[in-house]
Amino acid sequence: MTHYPAKIILVDDDTEMREMLFDFLSSQGHTVVSFPLATEAFEAMVNDSLVKFSVNEADLIITDLAMPEMDGLEFIQRSKKRLPGVPMILVTAFGTIESAIESTKAGAYAYVVKPFKLNEFEVTLRQALTHNRLQRENILLRGEVAQDHSFHKIIGKSKAMRQVFDLIKRVANASANILVTGDSGTGKEMVANAIHELGARSKKPFVAINCTAIPDNLLESELFGHVKGSFTGAISDKIGLFEEANGGTLFLDEIGDLDLNLQAKLLRVLQEKTIKPVGSNKTKQVDVRIIAATHKDLKKAIKDETFREDLFYRLCVIPVEIPSLKERREDIPLLVNHFVKKYAVINNSPVKGFSPRAMQKMLQNSWEGNVRELENYVERLVVLSTNEWIEESEVMLGSLEGGESVLATAVNDWPSLAELEKRYILAVLEKVGGRKEKASQILGINRRTLYRKELEYSGQESKESARNDHETKDDGNSLRH
Repeated sequence: MTHYPAKIILVDDDTEMREMLFDFLSSQGHTVVSFPLATEAFEAMVNDSLVKFSVNEADLIITDLAMPEMDGLEFIQRSKKRLPGVPMILVTAFGTIESAIESTKAGAYAYVVKPFKLNEFEVTLRQALTHNRLQRENILLRGEVAQDHSFHKIIGKSKAMRQVFDLIKRVANASANILVTGDSGTGKEMVANAIHELGARSKKPFVAINCTAIPDNLLESELFGHVKGSFTGAISDKIGLFEEANGGTLFLDEIGDLDLNLQAKLLRVLQEKTIKPVGSNKTKQVDVRIIAATHKDLKKAIKDETFREDLFYRLCVIPVEIPSLKERREDIPLLVNHFVKKYAVINNSPVKGFSPRAMQKMLQNSWEGNVRELENYVERLVVLSTNEWIEESEVMLGSLEGGESVLATAVNDWPSLAELEKRYILAVLEKVGGRKEKASQILGINRRTLYRKELEYSGQESKESARNDHETKDDGNSLRH
């Protein structure tokens, strides 16, 4: 029996499999709504017509991969935008490494290959529901920890952050485009989210995309959509993010890395309020507020002719600059305490906080990776500490291994060249606090290559995890369909 009765959305075009899973889940005490097609499930989610419960009450989604009209990957990607905290399990009879990687990229919590055993599936189910419970507990925890120092999930009491909060409130109800600037790790997407939630478009979708994470040849289709047959692999019509965000907000992260050709097309959309899907001769009207973000100096990029000046002025109607952590040091204790409580719950840790001397040491660090680096470091300390209070001796800031030591350790077991490359890239990322721009400069590769490498490593970890799960299988009833 899982920890608590859950509300589950089940999607599978195989009638026998769908009914078998429905009966199994119902016997476990769960409330289940099932659909034969992902298109039907998504329409019910959009219209909040799941009958047995409201879409916002859903605890878990289980979906097949290969289905007509809309496959499981596309269903997960679309559902994630409406139910970002809900775990999703992808089930398939056609398991491959490639599909496992794709499911991870799409946001699936787990990837299950048919035939599977009910007792093993029940373990995955329990883990997914536990993950969902912890996610919801952490949302409540944020409110308790931040108290009056939280503004739409953004924590801060410094003068610099109060100015940002005030600006967010003043611009939220406007329709003008906004450019959010700030160093990597300062929380630009959180600011964009807050602007959306406070504005008149809050009931409509907030859709985000990282312009660096997607190759240029796919980004146009991702933004504007495409028609069937417009290029190799375009097996059906696909709506783009502009259409998905219609009536709401589209957040374009790392806009400074956008290809010049796409900059011209984006400018046309902003001017004409219409889009043209790839391969189509027809335009579509869209009503979308754009919030763009970048860590780059776009005025310098304009001088270097890598960014269009006319697009800059279209995007930067209202500039919002996010201060770095070194400009808001009085917020560090608030953030540290928030992260301690968050990760103590997730990792079942006894840690309650930092001693005064340990906190003083945290305040003295430069935190070049900003809030992202601070969160990463606090999580590590919470996981490793066995005490209720983290002491000064446990805070080893500035003592990360030097390059020679990293390399010496990396070749101890004579790894392959590919494995050595992986270890070195991950070591550099850790050294610079996760800052992609700095890491790519040190490594001598561009940011897109770095993103691709990270996705590869993520896929390798998923593969190793799946292999380990397979090796430790227990006996149970096999389910084949």
